[in-house]
Amino acid sequence: MFDYKVLCRAKLSIIFTTTLVAMIFIIYKDSIICENSEETRGQLRSSIGNKQLHSMQEKIDEVEEENFQSLVPPLSVTEEERIAWFREKMPQIQIFKSNNLTRKFHSRVKKFFRSGCEAQFFMTWISPAATFGRREFFTLESLFKAHPHGCLMILSRSLDSGRGNKILKPLVDRGFKVKAVTPDLEFLFKNTPAGAWFKEMKSGKKDPGEIPLAQNLSNLIRLAVLYKYGGVYLDTDFIVLKPFTGLKNSIGAQSMDMETKNWTRLNNAVLIFDMNHPLLLKFMEEFASTFDGNKWGHNGPYLVSRVVENIGKQPGYKFRVLQPMAFYPVDWIRINRLFMKPANRSDSRWVQEKLLQLSGETYGVHLWNKQTRNMQIEEGSVIGRLISEHCLICQHMYSS
Repeated sequence: MFDYKVLCRAKLSIIFTTTLVAMIFIIYKDSIICENSEETRGQLRSSIGNKQLHSMQEKIDEVEEENFQSLVPPLSVTEEERIAWFREKMPQIQIFKSNNLTRKFHSRVKKFFRSGCEAQFFMTWISPAATFGRREFFTLESLFKAHPHGCLMILSRSLDSGRGNKILKPLVDRGFKVKAVTPDLEFLFKNTPAGAWFKEMKSGKKDPGEIPLAQNLSNLIRLAVLYKYGGVYLDTDFIVLKPFTGLKNSIGAQSMDMETKNWTRLNNAVLIFDMNHPLLLKFMEEFASTFDGNKWGHNGPYLVSRVVENIGKQPGYKFRVLQPMAFYPVDWIRINRLFMKPANRSDSRWVQEKLLQLSGETYGVHLWNKQTRNMQIEEGSVIGRLISEHCLICQHMYSS
């Protein structure tokens, strides 16, 4: 016989348990849906935010490119037409303008170099931040590999930005002292022979020439910043091989006469000078008095060569001319071979011999970016081997 009361209680218990499980399932399911929905909304917000940031960065890049292009004069025009173009473009030339960052330039420089720098280095970058690529970053890596306690300041309006900070962050995060600072050209050129030239250029009455003004401004800025603060100026297309220890008031020869062993041309891609050095003042005097924006190198390598040749052995100028092996061991005509991997045993021996030679008297190798910027660094090449030996982060070495 069945006990109907027990059966009823059992049925009620089953119904209650089933109902409770169903309710828990519904609540749990809703919770999952809510969580997924919230996650989806978060992802959507993040996606929208990233798109907005990307869009903003694209606009910033466009503005930077426009600013850079405002320094590139039109071709095939008369001098009068170029001056008129320059005067019209003057309001767009950001590097000539003063703002909150330029007004803080001197204090930022002093603060940066205040805390224990083994050596102080300067570079310039007047191009858009987006064009600061792996090749340039390798220069920074090799510099800090040789000078881990050195301090590097890059004079650059475009890199003194969020994008610039992101580019330099891998080095900053590893404890290296590198900073991009917007230069104050008015301050840098004040009380130097460059001041009058700069004032005349800003007036829009002077011909900037066919060469992009950024190139000639870089030639002048490096002289002024070393005159004001002293230290080492270095172009952004170098592989630094060893510390510059012991180098003082020095400039490198680019070429020499093999018979007489006398230099035939100097270069300004590396300059090592004390603050207020008279040779730097002489360089700026020459720049201001003989400026010609139509001749490549006239205001740079040819300028330092002219001045040093004219000074000769006059008293009052204590400086040293380094042999080409110091910084220009391979000239721009032959540099291409250093980018190529060896094709046979003979090439492999040549690579080994070249690396051995560079390990001796060479402080750094100038890559002559004007000629090699579009060349691939091939694995096993001299440049590839040098970068792998002197890099710090060592990423994307053969995609630069």
